[in-house]
Formats: sequence, structure tokens, C-alpha cells
Amino acid sequence: MTFNDNVRIDTSKVSKRSGAKRGGMIAGGGGLVVILLAIGSQLLGINLMPFQPLAEDLVGSGPIAAEQSGELVGCESGADANTDAECRMAATADALDRYWATQVGNYRAPGPVVLFSGQTQSGCGAASSATGPFYCPADETIYVDVAFFDTLSSQYGASDGSLAQMYVLAHEWGHHISNLIGSLQGAGRETGASSGSVRLELQADCFAGAWVQNASTVADDGGVPFLKPVTEQQIADAMSAAAAVGDDHIMESAGVGVDPERFTHGTSEQRQRWFMTGYEQGPTACGTFDVPASEL
Repeated sequence: MTFNDNVRIDTSKVSKRSGAKRGGMIAGGGGLVVILLAIGSQLLGINLMPFQPLAEDLVGSGPIAAEQSGELVGCESGADANTDAECRMAATADALDRYWATQVGNYRAPGPVVLFSGQTQSGCGAASSATGPFYCPADETIYVDVAFFDTLSSQYGASDGSLAQMYVLAHEWGHHISNLIGSLQGAGRETGASSGSVRLELQADCFAGAWVQNASTVADDGGVPFLKPVTEQQIADAMSAAAAVGDDHIMESAGVGVDPERFTHGTSEQRQRWFMTGYEQGPTACGTFDVPASEL
């Protein structure tokens, strides 16, 4: 989707961290499969426990450089969001926050979205860019390294369109909504095609679709809509991102057999279908915990 050039962005809903990096990076053909499987287990997911060992495995065990934190600067308008990925995340966060405040009783915003590079600390432990974007329930915060968008397109075949990137943040925001309404607490940590973890991920996809359907009606304080009406091509971009992070696609990309018993996020087809369910029917249709396994 394209932001209206003159919409004003409230950047207080994001923060930027930089500088935290470890030395060294494992390499080699066998290591690549391990990396893909590890990333796949966390892609666009929800982190329920510290994953420091994973971060160390992926980025080495050297010392962590000092991390700097501050406000996002240079992101004032929709025109900025249309040309810069970090500004796009700030504008998307602003639009998501305003939309969900009208949909959920007793709504509270997640912590400012953390845009980081290299590695950072979260309420769920250390996070690296290799783990992909995630929502941490412990601090109710979303963590995103925008460099992930290049990985999503180059390694997983997703579109590099703007709505594909915005879908990522909308999905993570969906995890926060699941937290607020109690779905997250009942999900459990088991794996499998009809597991609570899969239902949780599909619900986040559905919530993302619901936001996209209504995004062009959400306005800034001056009454200017954040986004122009969505196009069919932009929907296709979002669908490509949803398909790219399906369990079956990730396993195939890693060169291993598709094993439904290890599913944690749902298949590419499921993720696309539930996104479209939210897009066509709204957030009240996102009851993924209420349907039998045959209808997931």
C-alpha cells in the first residue's frame, strides 16, 4: 500500500537501536540448513522464552558491541514512509495503533516497536537479526530488523513490495491483539498441524488482513488517511510474504522433508487463506481457536 504523501507520522510508537553486534558468522552448506530451520522456527513468530543460545549459534560468540538507542529521525510524512523502510515501519505502527484502538475494548498499545540492527536485548532474551521479527509477551514489544525484508525476498521468495513489509509488522501486532484478548495465554507450546502455536500464527495473519482491509480509512490527527486504497498487486505482495513464511515452504527451502508434526506457523496456503479471511470478513472472523482441525 502507498501512504498519502501529506499524512503526518507519530514516530513515538517506534524506537531505534543500533550498534550491538557479535563477531563471527558460521558458514558452510550443512550450517545453512541449520540456520534455515532455526530461523524458520521463529520467523514472524512470538518469542515465549529467551533464545540466547540460538543467537550465539548464528552470530558467533565474540563480545557484544555497545548498543545505542534513540528516536527515529527524518520520518515526518507519508512521503518519507514511501521511500524509507524504517519510516514505513513508523507510519505502519501509527496506523495499526489507531485502527486497533477502535476494535478492542480496554486496548493498550504494545511497547514502542524496536527497530534494531545486529543484535539487541528484549524482555524475552537476546535477539539477533537472524531470528526474524517477533513479538515478546514479557515486555509486550515488537522487535524488527528491517534488513530482514531483504532476506524475506532474496531467500524465501517474497515480494519486496511495501505491503509485504507492512504485513510483517501487522502480523506481529496481531500477536499483541491475541495477547490482549487471551488467545496467546491458551495457545501452549506444542507443535503440530492443529497445535495452539499454529492457531496463534494463523490468527495473527487474519488480524493483519483485517487491518489491511480498513487501513485506508484510518486517519492522522488532521483527518488525512494514512494509506491510499489497496490494489490487487499490493494484496498479492502481502500474500507472497504470508506464503514465504509457511512451515512447508521453509522446510522445503531448507532441503528437508515437510513434517506436519513440527509445524508451528501453518502452511503457506493456510497463512494466505486466513489473511484473506481477515481481509474479507474483519477481525471478528479470526477465531482460529474455535474451528476444528479440518477447517484450519
